[in-house]
Amino acid sequence: MESEDDSILRLRSRAIPTMPTFPDLKSSLDGELSPGKGQQSSEDNHITSNGRIEVERVISKKLQLKKKAEHLKSDLMRQFDTQVNDFMDSLIEESTSLEPAPVPAVFSPPMSDKERSKLKHFRPPHGEGKLFVNRRSLLDELFEVNHIRTIYHMFIALLILFILSTLVVDFIDEGRLVLEFDLLVYAFGQFPLVVCTWICMFLSVLFIPYTLFYLWAQSHSGSHSHLRLYSLLFGTLFLLYQALGLGFLPTYTVVTNSFPPASCFIIILEQVRLMMKAHSFVRENVPRVLAWCKEKNGPGPVVPQVSQYLYFLFAPTLIYRDKYPRNPVIRWGYVVSKLLQVLGCLFYAYYVFVRLCIPQFRSISLQLFDLRAMVLCVFNSILPGVLVLFLGFFAFLHCWLNAFAEMLRFADRMFYKDWWNSTSFANYYRTWNVVVHDWLYYYVYRDFLWMSQKRCRPAAMLFVFTVSAVVHEYILAICFGFFYPVLFCLFMCFGMMFNFILHDKRKGPIWNIIMWTSLFLGQGVIICLYSQEWYAQRYCPLKEPSFFELLKPRSWSCERPDDRL
Repeated sequence: MESEDDSILRLRSRAIPTMPTFPDLKSSLDGELSPGKGQQSSEDNHITSNGRIEVERVISKKLQLKKKAEHLKSDLMRQFDTQVNDFMDSLIEESTSLEPAPVPAVFSPPMSDKERSKLKHFRPPHGEGKLFVNRRSLLDELFEVNHIRTIYHMFIALLILFILSTLVVDFIDEGRLVLEFDLLVYAFGQFPLVVCTWICMFLSVLFIPYTLFYLWAQSHSGSHSHLRLYSLLFGTLFLLYQALGLGFLPTYTVVTNSFPPASCFIIILEQVRLMMKAHSFVRENVPRVLAWCKEKNGPGPVVPQVSQYLYFLFAPTLIYRDKYPRNPVIRWGYVVSKLLQVLGCLFYAYYVFVRLCIPQFRSISLQLFDLRAMVLCVFNSILPGVLVLFLGFFAFLHCWLNAFAEMLRFADRMFYKDWWNSTSFANYYRTWNVVVHDWLYYYVYRDFLWMSQKRCRPAAMLFVFTVSAVVHEYILAICFGFFYPVLFCLFMCFGMMFNFILHDKRKGPIWNIIMWTSLFLGQGVIICLYSQEWYAQRYCPLKEPSFFELLKPRSWSCERPDDRL
């Protein structure tokens, strides 16, 4: 009986590509060269008679032979590339069929064989979940190429120009260098209260969801009756905590204390992140307890340790696993460089707003908003909008997440993919933010399909877009202090339309150009309309607004008179 290694070796030997043969190669070359032999004999006679060679005819034959050889070479390389691809595909299929080695424990002692067998056979109820592997971030790999790193240097040069232009203008206007950074000081105001609010949120997420899940699992491990009643009780308590303790209280704190925008974003984004993590923890572990109750093949259900849950709360992922692939060491130099890049992106955004946004919107907001002003505003906002898009992506999805991943030795760094090469918005949505996309895919899209028995895929996609649009608009409404559903309309109208029009079957450079053009216009619309509304809310405040006036955009009717300048 053959061993598994022998079978794998024979499989690989069969898959090794062989050099393709071209039977017409020799015959074609002989056919081209045979007239040359007769020509040589005739030309010998011609040389003896005239003393010279017909140069034009020889050159023509040589060019024909060269062209024929190049054509045969391209055919050869094409067939060889096809066989190599087939060989690599067979290796990939073979590697995926092999069981990966278990990741060594970090926060807990090694698991017993019984516990490992439970985890081995456990899969999410709707199919296999996300598989975490050891991989680097794409930009870290691309920055090793000098040509790509030059683009990074160009953005640094642009930042230097922004700094110089700001210093020169301030020196001309004020007669001195102004280094106050008043915009940053305002945006991150009330920071001690922000820290206290975050600590309260984090401690509540650390203890309440874990305690509720632990008590629920213990109720199923004993001989308790009325298990459905226990499930209903603990499920209701968890939902109440998500809605009130983690949903309402942080929002109430932000609104009543009038947090400035950046401080608001810190609390609200952390609120959304912790809610998603708590849901993932419960969603991944409840099926394990239910599977144990059905099989009863151990002393009790597998309940994660507190240390594992604590690691997950800090890990740069929204999908819970007991263990993740880990790097052997922490590169503190890498951590410092990423945090410095985050700080640099923060100052970069400051100069973008100071030089490109504030002067434009301060002047344009003095007049009534009309179609001409809107068109000019949108196109003038494309450049700052695109810069803010790049800075947000690079600062958070690359630098911030990689810094925390390095400190936690978290090895799976695929926080994004090559979204800039997308030829469809469907692919852009999947590759722009892989961390959030995975959560939406496994816990919204696939769960919706499971509940509908895979009958309503378009409805599931619509539900995902709706959830994403509502959450994005909620974040902006709380942080800016007004309701102006620009992003919601872009998500639900143009986002859904482009998702079906610019689908994955669209290939070629032209579709990538269309995707970038649409993305640039969308950023211009977002920066323009939200900035207009921001200044209108301050130029034209309402003393006793009604509910309808709160929903109506103030920039549609606000006009700042000259005596108020």
